[in-house]
Amino acid sequence: MKLNEIQNLIRFVVKSGVSEIELELNDFKIKIKNPSSQRETIITEMTVPASYLQGLPAFQATSIASSDPAETIPVQKESLTPPPTTDESNYHIVRAPMIGTFYRTSGPGKPPFVNIGDEIKKGQPLCIIEAMKLFNEIESEVSGKIIKVLVEDMTALEYETPMFLINPL
Repeated sequence: MKLNEIQNLIRFVVKSGVSEIELELNDFKIKIKNPSSQRETIITEMTVPASYLQGLPAFQATSIASSDPAETIPVQKESLTPPPTTDESNYHIVRAPMIGTFYRTSGPGKPPFVNIGDEIKKGQPLCIIEAMKLFNEIESEVSGKIIKVLVEDMTALEYETPMFLINPL
C-alpha cells in the first residue's frame, strides 16, 4: 500500500465518522481508530516491511504513531489552494460525491470526457473517480456548457471538492 493510499484511508475514516477500520494486504496490516470524542485519527497497529520504507522521500511535518512508540512514519502535508474566485452564483458546481482520484479520461491516450466550452446534456459522463480500485463514472446533473474544470487530472479529491463549473441551459 502506498503512502498516499494510507493518507486517503485516514481521511476517509476521519470524514466518514467510522470509529475503527482494519485492513490487511499480504505483508501489510493497518488498523485505524477514530474516537468520536477526540475526532483525531490514531493508528494503533501498523506493520510495514522494511523494504517499503527504504527510499521514501522526506516529507514535511506531522507524523503518525505506529505500534512501536519509538518509530514514526512521516506524512506529507498538502496545501490546498482554493480555485480562483469568480461570480459563481449563476453556475452549477459539480462536486465530488466521494473521496478518490480524479481522471478526465477513460484511459491513457484517450480524449477527455469533456472540455471547456463543450455543451453537455444531463446524464452525460464528465469524469471518473477512482476509489479503492473501483472506477466510478460521474455524470452531469444538469444540461449546459462547461465553463471551467476546477481540478487537475489524477488529483486526489476530498468529498464535496468542486470539480466543474457548468452554465446551465
